[in-house]
Amino acid sequence: MGSLLTKSISKEQLEMAVSKVKTIVNSNPVVVFSKTYCGYCKRVKQLLTQLGATYQVIELDEGTDGDETQAALAEWTGQRTVPNVFIGGKHIGGCDSVLEKNQAGLLLPLLSEAGAIASK
Repeated sequence: MGSLLTKSISKEQLEMAVSKVKTIVNSNPVVVFSKTYCGYCKRVKQLLTQLGATYQVIELDEGTDGDETQAALAEWTGQRTVPNVFIGGKHIGGCDSVLEKNQAGLLLPLLSEAGAIASK
């Protein structure tokens, strides 16, 4: 299987990037790894905002280490595409997974359990 990366990164860089991603995920109730121009990412961020969730957004196209971060996400979760969403430290998936959980009534409880929505 060929690499989709535009530049190759060393095994050490990948391990450091995975460690950094895990730290970010474990330090925030909700994390959305995103790209600013991605319509699917915008949809997920819009939904989380509508639900009143507090979430951390990491825009992979704005940082200098976006390629490394995206490679780390693929290594850790098996998902290379964005949005790549984590709630309560658990990998949720992409836009379709988040929307499906919302339609099934499962997203709000996950967000509440993670502490991303203030109790009313």
